[in-house]
Amino acid sequence: MPIAYREEDRTFHLQTPASSYIMRVEKGGYLAHLYWGRRLGENAYANPSVYWGRSSISPTPLPGEPTIRLDTLPQEYPSYGTGDFRHPAYQARLENGSTAGELVYHSHRIFPGKPPLEGLPATYVEADKEASTLEIELKDSVAGLTVMLSYTVFEQQDAITRSVRFLNEGGQPLRLWRALSMSVDFAHSDFDMIRLPGSWARERDVVRTPLGGGMQSIESRRGVSSHTMNPFLCLASRGAGEDHGEVYGFSLVYSGSFAAFAEVDQFRTTRVSMGINPFDFEWKLDPGAAFQTPEVVAVFSAEGLGGMSRTYHRLYRSRLCRGNYRDAERPIKVNNWEATYFRFDDRKLEEIADAAAEAGIELFVLDDGWFGRRNDDKSSLGDWFVNREKLRGGLEGLAASLNRKGLKFGLWFEPEMVSPDSELYRKHPDWCLHVPGRRRTLGRNQLILDYSREDVCEEILRMLTAILESAPIEYVKWDFNRNMTEIGSELLPAERQRETAHRYMLGLYRVLERLVSRFPHILFESCAGGGGRFDPGMLYYMPQTWTSDNTDAVSRLRIQYGTSLVYPPCSMGAHVSAVPNHQVGRVTPLASRGHVAMSGILGYELDLSSLSGEEKDMIKKQAALYKEIRPLIQYGDFYRILNPFEGTEASWMFVDANRSRAVFVYANSLLEGGQPIRFVRLKGLDPRRQYRIEETGTIHGGDELMFGGVQLPRLKGDYPSLLWRLTAVNQG
Repeated sequence: MPIAYREEDRTFHLQTPASSYIMRVEKGGYLAHLYWGRRLGENAYANPSVYWGRSSISPTPLPGEPTIRLDTLPQEYPSYGTGDFRHPAYQARLENGSTAGELVYHSHRIFPGKPPLEGLPATYVEADKEASTLEIELKDSVAGLTVMLSYTVFEQQDAITRSVRFLNEGGQPLRLWRALSMSVDFAHSDFDMIRLPGSWARERDVVRTPLGGGMQSIESRRGVSSHTMNPFLCLASRGAGEDHGEVYGFSLVYSGSFAAFAEVDQFRTTRVSMGINPFDFEWKLDPGAAFQTPEVVAVFSAEGLGGMSRTYHRLYRSRLCRGNYRDAERPIKVNNWEATYFRFDDRKLEEIADAAAEAGIELFVLDDGWFGRRNDDKSSLGDWFVNREKLRGGLEGLAASLNRKGLKFGLWFEPEMVSPDSELYRKHPDWCLHVPGRRRTLGRNQLILDYSREDVCEEILRMLTAILESAPIEYVKWDFNRNMTEIGSELLPAERQRETAHRYMLGLYRVLERLVSRFPHILFESCAGGGGRFDPGMLYYMPQTWTSDNTDAVSRLRIQYGTSLVYPPCSMGAHVSAVPNHQVGRVTPLASRGHVAMSGILGYELDLSSLSGEEKDMIKKQAALYKEIRPLIQYGDFYRILNPFEGTEASWMFVDANRSRAVFVYANSLLEGGQPIRFVRLKGLDPRRQYRIEETGTIHGGDELMFGGVQLPRLKGDYPSLLWRLTAVNQG
């Protein structure tokens, strides 16, 4: 098994295929972290740990043991108030008002497989042999608190998942003020911190800065994982790059407010922790009650950022995503939003659908405006019944017409929202998140339904089920267009109001679980004003996410590149849209828009019926090409080559499992005069094989392509790009 315990020195050794994670129960029962990095032999760290005595500013918890100091001990799940002055992994307030805590080892168990997390999304296994799990039970006897640390090690992936379960075994209530999912202490601080900040229409920039003394953190306080920061943090060794160096990734499987911390202390050690944001969080834990944290997926790579990303990609697409579409090819879609916005009827939709069918597109998605009295964004959210003035034949009539054309039918919803101008709100004004006596802040003219309430969730499920059963709907775009304000619930007592945000997420996850279970044939795509909820939690229910509302090809180079640090291409919705682009006004070639969108889940979001014959012909060729390379794009290994955050060029590759086929994409956002002859080194190929570039007809050795590079043609014009298919012509 990949998890071993040495009784003689109470040491745990967790081994993935290429990494080791080692910890030990030290004197006093404190669980200490010893090592995480390249895989070591089974008897590694057999010698006793050696700690140094420190000054009196770091107190000693054990009489006669001057070297054991919680302030300097590398701990697995640290407390606060009994000697460790660094930030804690948890904090609980007792009935007497105290918040000091101290956890000591009580027991452990090791078993095959990976249990699910109650009420929460998480990675999973399909057979117990795929992973092993270690549960370590820590206790605070004064508080009556038991803390169960869970570690799962995958047999075939260099990933370790961590989560925590709290159990109140005392006689009085506890209040959790902080309940993070993991913590780990590194012996040094020679790292760069990489994070993915952004904004609406500019999601997931890649920002890298050296760690310095004190606290560095990322967070969302918005009730969602957010456009402004993704729930991902990476520590990279100094000098580590795309293909070399040691990196440590931390990815939170959660869709609400989160926080991650990297603290460099007085001795230049680093503590990293991640979980639900402690800001404005509290959870009342009655005697006998339990609280489960979300899961963190931790990845170590000795092969740089690329190695880390490919581990996340393989794990998330095969053991996080679920359902009929997990391993299936995703359809090419056309969405009417930027073609019509709210101004459409049956006739206009049929025109777009005719052009889509002619182009070889496979799915037609009807976006916002098909329900209630929804002619703009000021009304009708929550009124999930068909607007018969726009759709005279209803959804069933439109779906039947689309099916006759060979198109599947998909539909947009925003089920977590309600418009003040709606029948639902007039009937149930208490069903939204709100605080008594305060105004109800609007965003996009809408409020957020209170998914912490079971009655709200049940009514939404009833309405959505009725719609989804009314017509042959095979795709749903699930949108969420604002962040949370006045986070309060009508039904929760005062002492539980700070539980509302997390209870909301638990309610949302319950709704999604029931929907995807009842409608397994539907492909669900998550959206939140674009990429505002692109997180592993949503991928558990919906295998793809709308990457950004910004469909500009040049902007998407960065957005999709940054997203790929954690998330696989098969999770990225990417559309070809009209020019000038509706978000930034840029005019880019149709070929470049296609090449960028084909690097994810290809779709179109423009009025196909109004295009020229030449444009329609090009889209038809793009759809045919994508169908040919789709298995490779969606499920091949992804290699980043040129970083658009470091210059005007962007490039990446997709390579199949046996390295016999590949797709190379290159784009330039600003050509210059006097260009040099440009060679780009490819990645992921077999150096012993010969490869034919289908677009040029030339044959090159894999070693030549990777070590010497491929010569690019002379490109001209604004924002040029190219896409080349490579096929192995020998077995190597």
